[in-house]
Amino acid sequence: MRLYVMGDRGALGEPATEQDIAQMRALACDALRAGALGVTTGRSDVHKTTKGTDTPARDSGLAELLGLAGALKDAGRGVLQVVSDFKLDKGEEAFGPEFDLVDAMADAAGRPVSLSLNQRDMAPKQWQWILERVEAANARGVDMKVQVAARGIGVFFGLETTLNPLMSFESYRRIMDKPLAERVAILRQPEMKAKLLSEPREHLSGADRAVPPLADMVLDRLDFFSLRMFRLGDPPDYEPPMERSLYYEARERGVGVMEAIYDIMLEEDGQQLVYFPIYNYSRFDFSDLHSMMTHPHALFGLSDGGAHVGTVCDASFPTFLLTHWGRDRSRGPGLALEWLIRKQTHENARHMGLMDRGLIKPGLRADLNVIDHQALALERPHMVRDLPMGGKRLYQGARGYLATLVAGEPILLNDQLTDARPGRLIR
Repeated sequence: MRLYVMGDRGALGEPATEQDIAQMRALACDALRAGALGVTTGRSDVHKTTKGTDTPARDSGLAELLGLAGALKDAGRGVLQVVSDFKLDKGEEAFGPEFDLVDAMADAAGRPVSLSLNQRDMAPKQWQWILERVEAANARGVDMKVQVAARGIGVFFGLETTLNPLMSFESYRRIMDKPLAERVAILRQPEMKAKLLSEPREHLSGADRAVPPLADMVLDRLDFFSLRMFRLGDPPDYEPPMERSLYYEARERGVGVMEAIYDIMLEEDGQQLVYFPIYNYSRFDFSDLHSMMTHPHALFGLSDGGAHVGTVCDASFPTFLLTHWGRDRSRGPGLALEWLIRKQTHENARHMGLMDRGLIKPGLRADLNVIDHQALALERPHMVRDLPMGGKRLYQGARGYLATLVAGEPILLNDQLTDARPGRLIR
């Protein structure tokens, strides 16, 4: 919205004028009345443009944000959603003023609000501060929820993903555009391995690059962060113990961590993936995540839905909830299957204002999944090239869905899509 109204001024981060804000508010109101579900804003220092700069709305001023939130009040419908690091890079003292901004937006909107909740190493108690402020907001009458992930929020790296540690070496950059099989053959040559691992590492982030500084921070402290890097495996294991980390594997083999990563990425003809949960894994298990998920103001969300096409593959969260939490978890308590289903369907639909779904009840839409729960399973992610101009994305299949019905019509039978397309624009 900022870019549409302000053009280059918005891209450069200039403050919005009163006229800009009025136009954004009017356009947002029109969109909500036409069927948009809500207004969102992202205030994360991880999100970057393709040129490596902060996304335009990251530091939008209070007046601009209140104007956009006010569109929800004007329309009398919709939800407000906020993604924020709460100025973590500025220190813990910045948390309070940044959450004050969220409270002000919630008051201006007068509508349900949700914000992302993660456990971050740099401020391991921040998730508890967020919950305290959310509880306080609800106590004064604001319908404020937190969106909680089903597992660690992290990235994959391998020879086909958007980023991998070898990209910080000149020898790899010279061959990184070659086909996978050719790259694997070159990297398996002992002389190539010795040369690459002896080279100085260069930073991946910079003023003209879309790679966030977090990537270089991880590589600068690779030994430490490798405690939280794991071979994903097949079937994928998203709650592995620390002892199965790349750090321990490298120690057992008597090699450096980078060499261990080099070797692992050559496994399975270069298709092996390393899983790196950045958030929600400070304790090397999901104990804190269990507390977040079961909080009375929690919603299940935060799947990227496929947005981070070559680094993240979290669109499988709904299936993961039913398998890991509802059946398979061995490193702590699981969660009741019927409770998990209610959280994913009824509670999310009600929060979003979709009153015609979320229950099996006469008169509501027959949007249903028929599941063989014992057979339900996630496959390991793999790369497919089905985006425009040969673009690639991580894809993760699932088994055990006997049928998926939209408005009563099967769009999937026995894990295979049908030709039916009964969906429609939500208004």
